[in-house]
Amino acid sequence: MTKLVSIRAFAVHVFTACGAALALMALIFATGEHWAATFFCLGLALAVDGVDGLLAREFDVAEALPRWSGETLDLVVDFTTYVFVPAYAIAASGMLPPALAIPSGVLVVVTGALYFADRRMKTADNYFRGFPVLWNVAAFYLYLLEPPPWLAAAMIAALAVLTFTPIKFLHPLRVRRLRVLNVALLAAWAVLAILALIANLNPGPYVIWPLAAIAIYFFGAGLLRRPG
Repeated sequence: MTKLVSIRAFAVHVFTACGAALALMALIFATGEHWAATFFCLGLALAVDGVDGLLAREFDVAEALPRWSGETLDLVVDFTTYVFVPAYAIAASGMLPPALAIPSGVLVVVTGALYFADRRMKTADNYFRGFPVLWNVAAFYLYLLEPPPWLAAAMIAALAVLTFTPIKFLHPLRVRRLRVLNVALLAAWAVLAILALIANLNPGPYVIWPLAAIAIYFFGAGLLRRPG
């Protein structure tokens, strides 16, 4: 029975580590400029990240396998999927001023690495403190909305600065306030994002505008809360 528990717990770690495999696949697609496939892989990695914590708690993985740090594994995988691969996608997008493309990518990975080292990245009420380096989502919107180059660069710089501010950002699954609404909007966002990928990131206004509205809601929901 003990061996079975250990195998099951290790399987959860393998599931988490599959996020790194998805990051590699996303990077390979990105180097070939297959951007819809890139974001599909990053989306799958996002889904893995949303589920693996629940599995770890359900099967008490930390106690079953004390040798393996699920927290460290999660941070390693999250850095590749939330920061490193999206940084490449941003730098290689061709949507920024040429002189700022590589510096913007460098800015993303440096600020992202520092954020993951912050022991106070979450507040007591489960909000993120500062922009939670969701560069996978930011890159997705960059390709979806195609803003003018100067605006794209300004938005990336602004998000990098917000990484270190005390402003709250909503965690849609863990914040109790309006959780039903937050989860419903997250599900709607996932469906719309899939439609955008099927349309090769050119889905038309009936998908783009709802995606933009949901992003504004999630961005603003935390701003209305007191810093903490």
